Amino acid sequence: MKQQNHKKYAIIGAGIATTALTAALLWGNCAITVTNYTLTSSKLPEAFEHYRIVQVSDLHNTAFGKDNQTLLKKIQEAKPDSIVITGDLIDSRRTNLEVALAFAACAVEIAPCYYVAGNHESRIDAVPELREGLEELGVQILANEWLSIEKDGQYIQIAGIFDPKFYAQEVKPEVVQKLLAKALPPDGYTILLAHRPEYFDVYAEQGVDLVFCGHAHGGQMRLPVVGGLYAPGQGVLPTYDAGLFQQKDTTMVVSRGLGNSLFPLRVNNRPELVVVELRCE
Repeated sequence: MKQQNHKKYAIIGAGIATTALTAALLWGNCAITVTNYTLTSSKLPEAFEHYRIVQVSDLHNTAFGKDNQTLLKKIQEAKPDSIVITGDLIDSRRTNLEVALAFAACAVEIAPCYYVAGNHESRIDAVPELREGLEELGVQILANEWLSIEKDGQYIQIAGIFDPKFYAQEVKPEVVQKLLAKALPPDGYTILLAHRPEYFDVYAEQGVDLVFCGHAHGGQMRLPVVGGLYAPGQGVLPTYDAGLFQQKDTTMVVSRGLGNSLFPLRVNNRPELVVVELRCE
């Protein structure tokens, strides 16, 4: 009888543990975390002191709450001066333009939005419809180009490149260099939106001040100390999985992203909204 009871308790314990683990995984895939960075630069005009930028990356058609209200509330609470969307707003395997555009329609009511396309956009035939919809909503699309942001008579520049997969079957540094040659302004404090972080060396060579990237999904599964386990374009144990990276005078912010794609679960890797505050040095 005692042996039967032990088996019964073992089965119950295993069931409880499995349920708890499943609940933790599910929670970890929908509980957005906000990461705040403060970045200083001697090149930043005084008018942009405390300028706040929210980064939305790799949403992959995910909805956080009804009509993405959970995500939108967190963006609003960050009180951004601008919102940058760094690719993979949609997912090529389950594309839903309506969800993507509904999110953008609400985001532009919070702050000016700037968008570059990721590799998932490069795979779909509906890119013209997506671009047209975003433009009609007032989203600034940076397709290998730049524009100025003005505040109190002073300016910074924001540039963006579409994912290199739009232009070449095989993505190489020289493809990225050609895109940057078109996209970057001649001078001034410059923010670059670029989906792929693995080309950090190329961005730094061009003297960009601040780069926002995504694509790596934080390595999808993260281990303490080790970090992310795998990222597209970087492979196993990626260097640029998440966080801040510095090279010469260039700082790169890599978001862990918000949604999932081919692999449906994040492990120890909550969806991330990034908030950057700029300070004059």
